[in-house]
Amino acid sequence: MNPEKVIFGFFIVLSLTLNFGFVLGEIDNPAHHHVYELFAVVVVNLIATILKFGDRSQMGAVLLATSLVAILQLAAAMLVWVMAVHVNQVGLTDQVTASIVSLSAGAMLANVVSVVLLIIETVMLRR
Repeated sequence: MNPEKVIFGFFIVLSLTLNFGFVLGEIDNPAHHHVYELFAVVVVNLIATILKFGDRSQMGAVLLATSLVAILQLAAAMLVWVMAVHVNQVGLTDQVTASIVSLSAGAMLANVVSVVLLIIETVMLRR
């Protein structure tokens, strides 16, 4: 068993599950989507992205691309949250919350692709 692959897989799956936990709930209800959970999703996705930089294979490049998409989507969600709460001070309205959750759902889709690719790569490994 390769400890590097275990850590890599752990962070990919953790980023997906955290993102799923944030997206779960009514899309326009701010009480169902906590800012600390979104922050945790961003941090874990950043760690997963950093771990993907070492892989020089074609699969590694695709995994890195999916991770960068997730980071971009999550950064946009965080930006919308910060703009609504701290800059414009309109708060988390139904529309703002729906935008944040929609962007995070896009990142979750990228994380699903990462996990599926990881499973495919694992199945194709020859001993």
